[in-house]
Formats: sequence, structure tokens, C-alpha cells
Amino acid sequence: MKHVSLADAKARLSELVTQAEDGETIEITRRGKVVARLVPANVTRPKLDIERLRRHQQSLTSPVQNTDTELAEWKDENKY
Repeated sequence: MKHVSLADAKARLSELVTQAEDGETIEITRRGKVVARLVPANVTRPKLDIERLRRHQQSLTSPVQNTDTELAEWKDENKY
């Protein structure tokens, strides 16, 4: 992951956008601290299965069921 100061990002925005289009993530810093990230637009986050989350929440208030199994399934499906 590349780090670029805010001043450099202002001066080289077109170049940084091209790099992001090519799949690179660029962190923009101000006074040495990360304040923003420039990421490729085609990167999508996995959708959260709300119904499965509700069932899991209910299982926490009821006797313990197969929580470990369900969490493992979430992890395998990148839905955690």
C-alpha cells in the first residue's frame, strides 16, 4: 500500500487515480497520519446476510447452538 502526503496527492491526483484504476490502494496522509484512502472503484464489499445475523443474535439470547459452525460459514463466504 502506497502512502502519499496530501500536498503530493493534490499535485498528482490524475496519476494516483490511474494507479487506483490499476488496482492499487493509496493512503493519503496529513502530518504523517492517514486521513483518506484512494481505492479501486471495482472493489466491492461482501453483502451482509441480515437474516443470518438476526438468527445468530437470537441464538445468543437462547441456549447455545451451532454458533461456531455458523461463524465458520460466514468466514468461508466472506460475510463477517
